[in-house]
Amino acid sequence: MSRLLLVEDDHALRIGLVDTFRDEGLDVTAAADGDEAHALLFSRHFDLVVLDLMLPGRSGLELLRALRAERIETPVLLLTARGDESDKVLGLELGADDYVTKPFGMRELIARVRVLLRRHGKAGTAADHAQVFRVGDARVDLGAFEVERDGETTRLSPKEAAMLQLLFANRGVAVRRERFLDEVWGTDQFVGNRTVDTHVLNLRQKLEEDPREPRHLLTVHGVGYRLDLGS
Repeated sequence: MSRLLLVEDDHALRIGLVDTFRDEGLDVTAAADGDEAHALLFSRHFDLVVLDLMLPGRSGLELLRALRAERIETPVLLLTARGDESDKVLGLELGADDYVTKPFGMRELIARVRVLLRRHGKAGTAADHAQVFRVGDARVDLGAFEVERDGETTRLSPKEAAMLQLLFANRGVAVRRERFLDEVWGTDQFVGNRTVDTHVLNLRQKLEEDPREPRHLLTVHGVGYRLDLGS
């Protein structure tokens, strides 16, 4: 299991990110300020650091500078505020591997985390990040954005693939509509629950033998949707 250090001073965002990363199968340690993060960075091993730039105590840039000065090559993903172009450039010059600008979508952040872990050989188990799996008699290939069933192949839109990825990661458990909105659509203010429902109807057309009587992509009334993989 990949070990991640999250450094973020905003309490609500930190808790939300910890839950999301753990749902993705990562071993997460969280720090709320730069001084706490500094102590952790120089006393434990991590496979990836997700680092906010604006922190109480030592800043994110100070932490990054100290890390690279000690020739510690742990990959670092920066969380930056919109418009802080100079900080982004300086962070990359100091040795950051990537950055995401706030506000961001959770799916984008998870995708960038996975890319960095793969690049550094710490992608986790195949089960954590499966790109190909079966839903009943349908074969889903998220990497190719395809579903194959009864010898016919249909395309998945990027949003449909992201929804299926989230459902598969939480298979057997209800995923709330609000979570789809947060993690698949992110900061898009022009979507709501009906958008989620429409995408689920489209997915049922591609996954289910009888979309009107779904056996795999199930509605959990008052909550959201659940994916059951069984035949």
